[in-house]
Amino acid sequence: MRWILAFHIIFMVTWFSGLFYLPRLFVYHAMSKDTTSHDRFCIMERKLFLGIMTPGMLFTILFGLWLMLGYKIQGTWLDIKLCLVMVLVAYHFYCGKLMKDFRTGKNHHTHIYYRWLNEFPVLILIAVVLLAVVKPF
Repeated sequence: MRWILAFHIIFMVTWFSGLFYLPRLFVYHAMSKDTTSHDRFCIMERKLFLGIMTPGMLFTILFGLWLMLGYKIQGTWLDIKLCLVMVLVAYHFYCGKLMKDFRTGKNHHTHIYYRWLNEFPVLILIAVVLLAVVKPF
């Protein structure tokens, strides 16, 4: 079980690193004015989203399910955690939509919007870690 938990945590950290960095790239992308910067940000965002974030998300969920089902982990804390993970998955795909909007020239948000958006996964991370470690319910 410890190996599975370790890989669950490793991939969760990988996923969150992308969830923290991609909106930060959006901040700078929204501030850029030239074609060279736009093209560079599009490449960076795509590689981060497809090469790091999405595999991190998939493996986090895979190892989490393995822990939950294979070791019969349960509790109200887990139900709440799973709801938060679903919110995070929706956020992940929303970031993918925003990335596509940048690529196709349909971004309508300012860098300030992305600065606020960048804070959202921090709140989810705090809640998920507290639920998993403290198991208050």
